[in-house]
Amino acid sequence: MAVMSESPVSQAPVTESRATASSAWNQPPAGRYRINPEHSTVTFATRHLFGLAPVRGTLALRDGTVNVADPVTGSTVQARVGASTFRSGNPVRDAAVLSARLLNAGTYPALTFTSTDLLRDSDGESVGEPDGESGPWLLRGELEARGVTRLVEARIDGVTVDPGGASFRASARISVDRYAFGITGFRGLAARRLTIDLSIVAERVAAQARAGQR
Repeated sequence: MAVMSESPVSQAPVTESRATASSAWNQPPAGRYRINPEHSTVTFATRHLFGLAPVRGTLALRDGTVNVADPVTGSTVQARVGASTFRSGNPVRDAAVLSARLLNAGTYPALTFTSTDLLRDSDGESVGEPDGESGPWLLRGELEARGVTRLVEARIDGVTVDPGGASFRASARISVDRYAFGITGFRGLAARRLTIDLSIVAERVAAQARAGQR
């Protein structure tokens, strides 16, 4: 779904999750799921360097898929976020962020993510983990922004499965270094790092629907 750029990929993650709280993990049944954009949110937080005031806003998730495997460590995620949907509640700031000096949304209309690894952080603490093991789950992958691809890491804060197993909700947090993507303009407008919180609802794709798409 998401086409990654041919830009060099860094050899080590350039982000570090900042989440501190853990919540229950309920493993979804194996299968293919489609992320529902209408019930999913992408929010961000950073600081205005000149005033040190917090800056918050949203982005719209366009589409995505989750393939849950058995064992779960083989699962994969792909997602696409609309760059032009950046909103912070300040039209002047939004115009600056969408301009060529920052996101350059006119040339690069999407931010894309493709996972590479799902693993447990042995150094962390969590509750409600499967198999009684400790440590939160980390999702690593390639994030493309403005034609530059870098490795990032998200901490999965929780997964809740619908009682019927037809859908699940997951939340995660990522800390992104915008300088790593060459987005260095307007240094007084926003800090170097942004915290991105994701809450997604993924709905299982019926077997007959998958067969019809082959």
